[in-house]
Amino acid sequence: MAKLLYNLGSWVYKRPKRVILFWLAIIAVSIGLIVSNGINFKGDMTIPGTKSEKAGQVLQNATGQTKEYGTIRLIFKVGDGKTIKDPSVMKAINKTIDKIQKNDKSVKSILSPYMGRTISKSGKIAYADITYKTEADKVSKESIDNVKTCIEASRNAGVQTELGGSVTLSKTEVGGTSELISIIAAFIVLAFTLGSLRAAGLPIITAIIGLVVGLMGIMVSTAFVDMSALSLSLASMVGLAVGIDYALFIISRYRQNVSEGYDLKEAAALSVGTAGSAVLFAGVTVIIALCGLALVGVPFLGVMGEVAAAMVFVVVMVSLTAVPACLSLAGHHISPKKKKQQNVVSASKEKNKQSNLWGRIVTKYPIITIALVLALTASIGYSAMDLELGLPDNGMMQKESTERKGYDIMSEGFGEGVNGSLVVVMDASKAGNNSFKAMQETAGKIKGLTDIASITPARPTKDKNIGMVMVTPKTGPNDKETKDLVQAIRDKSADTEKNNKVELMVTGRTAVNIDTADKLGQAIPKFAIVVLGLALVLMILVFRSILVPIKAVVGFAMTLVATLGFDVLTMQKGNFADLLGIPKAGPILCFIPIIVIGILFGLAMDYEVFLVSRIREQYSKTGNAKEAILSGMKSSGLVVAAAGLIMTIVFASFASQTDVNIKSMGIPMAFGVLFDAFVVRMTFVPAIMSLLGKSAWYMPKWLNRILPKFDIEGEALNKERDIA
Repeated sequence: MAKLLYNLGSWVYKRPKRVILFWLAIIAVSIGLIVSNGINFKGDMTIPGTKSEKAGQVLQNATGQTKEYGTIRLIFKVGDGKTIKDPSVMKAINKTIDKIQKNDKSVKSILSPYMGRTISKSGKIAYADITYKTEADKVSKESIDNVKTCIEASRNAGVQTELGGSVTLSKTEVGGTSELISIIAAFIVLAFTLGSLRAAGLPIITAIIGLVVGLMGIMVSTAFVDMSALSLSLASMVGLAVGIDYALFIISRYRQNVSEGYDLKEAAALSVGTAGSAVLFAGVTVIIALCGLALVGVPFLGVMGEVAAAMVFVVVMVSLTAVPACLSLAGHHISPKKKKQQNVVSASKEKNKQSNLWGRIVTKYPIITIALVLALTASIGYSAMDLELGLPDNGMMQKESTERKGYDIMSEGFGEGVNGSLVVVMDASKAGNNSFKAMQETAGKIKGLTDIASITPARPTKDKNIGMVMVTPKTGPNDKETKDLVQAIRDKSADTEKNNKVELMVTGRTAVNIDTADKLGQAIPKFAIVVLGLALVLMILVFRSILVPIKAVVGFAMTLVATLGFDVLTMQKGNFADLLGIPKAGPILCFIPIIVIGILFGLAMDYEVFLVSRIREQYSKTGNAKEAILSGMKSSGLVVAAAGLIMTIVFASFASQTDVNIKSMGIPMAFGVLFDAFVVRMTFVPAIMSLLGKSAWYMPKWLNRILPKFDIEGEALNKERDIA
């Protein structure tokens, strides 16, 4: 592989303009396809086969309704001295409703608060539901904009009017000042690491090329594949981070080769053959981890993983081709400055001493270092035991948003449970002619359960065998009590089936979210075991050792525990909420742990490979374990630290966004990368290896013979050159 990549780097270096034009041509073609086919993000976060999904199917079959229509809820509130039924208020509300229905033919119906009697006991708050002719994710932007425009009529009349419902009103956006700030910050880190402003610009340029190519490809694919806008956000987050890091690894190796006396062309080819091999392996590892999300059995999560994996693939290809092309075009402008010849020996010793300062501390006090790292991991990771999963509701959005204001007004007027109503489906097909009576008796038994604020009378469908009641809990959609109520209703089914011949099922948006969170929660241990097992196998193949891979897996497990613990402390329990811009503490977004496991696994293995492979390379030359650690820390430590810092900055930029879904991904990823790069790889790993000494590289001879060999640092290429 190293020889092949060496030849690739040499070929690209001779034809830089062709390579750059190739990637620009792909961007141009993609833009043309996007203009032709448009961008169509669609898809929801549901899981087929859950109890709520089956209940919804039963209800659809009984009613003949083949789809769940999208809704936008108009929420009204009047101030002191007025009520919803005041003539001026009624006029303003009715005018708004009439205007919405008149201007939009996609509206199926609107149930006003006066017809639907959806007015609070205080008379100050009311709501009206707009039902559309299509599903929630297919309601057009024009329809949403129409509602936002029309409600100005009631607002101008002094009626506070906010919005809610199943239709997504605030679209997920990618790009903005936060990403620009992250790129600027990354440039500063690169300039410090490489010691050159020109050299610092190259990783940014190539990363942007890879990011744009990947994003264009994803947008084109939306015409053929169902995916949510969150897939684009995740891909953008990962693509920008690894794009800068992979380019940094190749460019830093190129500059090192130049400083060792190689001519520019040979230095570029060698950097692609050596660091490029590590980049390729690291990228493949990340891709495998992301594609592994499909093993969870959750369609939307599998698509997110595949989209992000496609982005990483593009970034790797751009790194292996566009980087050497840019190096060729840059020529001597990014070469490291020549050192003064005088006092070379003393300067070299001083540099060596300073470069290995952290490595010397860690290896001199390994037991103390390991104890401190374990204590830090335990103190942060302990909170992971309190992990609760859910899907964000409007109550977790920014306080300034109309959805959050509407949620709070509804809670004020009707109780928080109104935001998480449950649909209880009753199958009385076995009750015969007494089906309706059986439904009424069953509804009475449901009413006796705790944590129910209200329940509607039993309402049968046309065939009389299936009925339903609407249950309003006392608590919000993401509260533990609401989850317990859903389970209590389902548990009650055993009694009603026996005594009333009625089976109980629960569906509705809240129940679907609860089931989705439960399914993903059950998948976390299985997926973690698969990933840890994969990490162990890959590290054994790479490092030809037993203990080093075990150490790598333990380190990843520490990162994972600490990251989930930090996520619980911040997103779930609300610590540092103001600092992190968290509008309201609540359950962890249900797919975040799976995403974190998949992505952090790939990135953790990246840092492990780039750091430990240099240690192994030095050990194979000298046979001195401690010297190999210090040499590896000197050669790759600064670059790994810079890469970790850059990736943390990129993820933190996404964490600063207002969208709760993107923030929920950015916060744990930023912390996880920071913890893994600096606490685990730069501290725990060298300390453990210092204790293990030469035994770290023990490998049974019989196992070493039968395992395939992966030369990720280009050792065979270096030996070939030495012989020549």
